[in-house]
Amino acid sequence: MFKTTRRKLIAALVLTPLMASAAMAQGKGLMTIIVNDPANPYWFTEGNVAKATAEKMGYTAVVGAHTGDTNTESKLIDTAITNKSVAILLDPANASGSVGAVQKAIAANIPVILINAEINKEGLAKAQLVSNNAQGAALGAQQWVKAMGEKGKYVELIGLPSDNNAATRSNGFKTVLSQYPDLNKAAAEVANWDRTLGHNKMQSMMQANPDIKGVISGNDEMALGAIAALKKAGKLKDVVVGGFDGSPDAVAAVKAGELAYTVLQPVAVFAAEGVKQADNFIRTGSTGAKTEKQLFECMLITKENVGKYSAPFVLDN
Repeated sequence: MFKTTRRKLIAALVLTPLMASAAMAQGKGLMTIIVNDPANPYWFTEGNVAKATAEKMGYTAVVGAHTGDTNTESKLIDTAITNKSVAILLDPANASGSVGAVQKAIAANIPVILINAEINKEGLAKAQLVSNNAQGAALGAQQWVKAMGEKGKYVELIGLPSDNNAATRSNGFKTVLSQYPDLNKAAAEVANWDRTLGHNKMQSMMQANPDIKGVISGNDEMALGAIAALKKAGKLKDVVVGGFDGSPDAVAAVKAGELAYTVLQPVAVFAAEGVKQADNFIRTGSTGAKTEKQLFECMLITKENVGKYSAPFVLDN
């Protein structure tokens, strides 16, 4: 049901390029929200929650998507400037490549709040709100080791190299897994956070390593692609797969016993918090936070607590 709803709403939610005009900026003004790719439920939720929060607070809000392309991101920033946005919430396309886009907005006196991913420069954005990826990776890896019984041949699926989160998670996995000498990493492939790529990379790794017993993945989409490939090969029941994000499809896979766990990123929490900090800065000149970079703790979703998943990317206490 979530997939169907998502498809119906994407056209209304995402304007790419943003078609808002300055005339739209009624009430407190126009808040521009730029996410990566709303075809992924994680980024869809990020944009949807931020937009709803902004509108609830009296702003007009529009959502655009750069799909990881820095040129598209730059054009969306130009449009936000032209439309006299009072603030920009940005999930940056590239840790280094997005610095120029942020500088451009700051030069136009528009505060920028970064959500979900960082840039490799501090002192530009008013805040950078991200999941604690290192903590989440350790949490997931420990659960994965437990499910593996501390031994066996495995492979890893790695996210987009231009996103610092990919390396942080992979390094976090390595820190934990290196403590178990009976775990043997047979291969690792970059699948760019993408389900189709995850499927294809998994197929090639299976052909080269038919006796693998585990897959640890940097996000849910890649993990779900791996599950599809393993199912097709009739091997899923013998392989432990772990995910990261806490997406609705991954939660369904946990319930079905196909995914051992997923690590929930609290995107719904920090997307809303980013809007609140932007509002605070507009009103007072300060976000109200003690630091520019702010980490939000991840949570583990397993078959034992999956019933507490109450909304996309929300786990009740």
